[in-house]
Amino acid sequence: MRAARWLALGGLLALAGPLDGRLVGPEEAGFGECDRFFYAGTPPAGLEAAAHLKVCQRFGGAERFATLYSGRARAPVFSAFRAPARPPAARAEPRWLIDDPTSTLGELTDEADAISSVNSLGSKQALSTDYVDPDYQRGQLYPFSLSSDFREATFALTNAVPMSPSFQERWYTNLRSLMERALTPQCGNGEDLYLIAGAVPSDRRLQDRVTIPAFVWLAACCAMPGGGWAMGFVQHTRDGDIIEDVMVKELEKLLPSNPQLFQDNCGETEQDTERMKKILEVVNQVQDEERTVLSKEDTRPLSSMTSEGSALLPPEAPEERRSFLGRLMGFITTPVIRLFQLLYYVAVGILKNIIYFLWFVTKQVINGIENCLYRLGSATISYFLAIGEELASIPWKVLKVMVKIIRAVLRILCCLLKAVCRILGIPVRVLVDVATFPMHTIGAVPIVCKDIAVGLGGTISLLFDTAFGTMGGVFQVIFSICKKIGYRVTFDNSGEL
Repeated sequence: MRAARWLALGGLLALAGPLDGRLVGPEEAGFGECDRFFYAGTPPAGLEAAAHLKVCQRFGGAERFATLYSGRARAPVFSAFRAPARPPAARAEPRWLIDDPTSTLGELTDEADAISSVNSLGSKQALSTDYVDPDYQRGQLYPFSLSSDFREATFALTNAVPMSPSFQERWYTNLRSLMERALTPQCGNGEDLYLIAGAVPSDRRLQDRVTIPAFVWLAACCAMPGGGWAMGFVQHTRDGDIIEDVMVKELEKLLPSNPQLFQDNCGETEQDTERMKKILEVVNQVQDEERTVLSKEDTRPLSSMTSEGSALLPPEAPEERRSFLGRLMGFITTPVIRLFQLLYYVAVGILKNIIYFLWFVTKQVINGIENCLYRLGSATISYFLAIGEELASIPWKVLKVMVKIIRAVLRILCCLLKAVCRILGIPVRVLVDVATFPMHTIGAVPIVCKDIAVGLGGTISLLFDTAFGTMGGVFQVIFSICKKIGYRVTFDNSGEL
């Protein structure tokens, strides 16, 4: 279906005319010459889709800001711009401008002038007639109150989303307060401040054409050397909700597709936390002020609230300023233009349906042929692969069988050898023992004789020792007795004398 969508879009653009120079082609990276409005020259990653158009907003012969526009929702996804270099000048006249993507316009053009020069005006973007509703106004993502030069450029309808008057006043007041009291002073007077303002669509549409946002957001990146920071802000369109401060990573989680708004998260590793604390202090003050205003809205007259907030809201042009000739020409040409637009829409719808039908038939035929060829190719490849696998496995299987046979034969031989060895093992041992017995016996005879001779010699020696000892003892006794007797005789004889 994506190819069919692009084919139909190509036919539509061919009828409507070539794209203007501000529309950045899908083959071109970034936003062309409007990349300078992004930090490090890199647009957010992850927000682009097939139905989104990249617009480099030009006015007065120069680039003013960049917008990612959704042709399906007829509302911008985001607008990227730089902080104002000087305080805003006087209020601009409310000339809402057209930069229809299907036109040949070179830059933003007055909507009244584009009616007669652009075919199929409004097929891809919103028109002022879509905002003919007392409950909603054209709310700028890049507010005119923050633009320092050529503030008329912010009145592009590709920069506007439906906002209720009260929400628009609160959103513009909050942005102005944050810029003047926090963001610009904490970033070197805004010289290195990059801003991205966006809207997340809801399921409601204005005039069944323009998507009403569920909430709007602002992401700020200060690239000041040595003191950078990044902050995000969110405000829901429900009555009573106040602006919320979030970290950029938390803001990215709230957005569709979880994109990356700033490259390297705006130099996350070098951010100045002290400056961020000061910004949060101001944000708390702004939130308290908004709560006070909301609490007093029920008791204040509507005229006083309108007069205080009118300085920040886009001024509306009084009807009496329009020339009589312009009103007359508009009254005459509008029905004719609407009729031609109706005929054009009918023709485009018929052409689109025909293209869709032809593309569907062609796609079905191509898919059928592709399926047949795919199945035939798959079956053929599977057949040859199966045959190849079988042929390749035959030698391997034969080798495995031979190895198994050899292993079985070797096992049988081992078993036979073991049996023979066990059978022959018993007689051999007996014969060896019998053969060695005489040798052991003969070898033991000298040893035994030697032991006997040693024993007999020891016995005889013992007997001799005993005999000689006994005789010596007897002689010793006899000698002792004789000695005693002879002494006594000698003593007696001497007495006698």
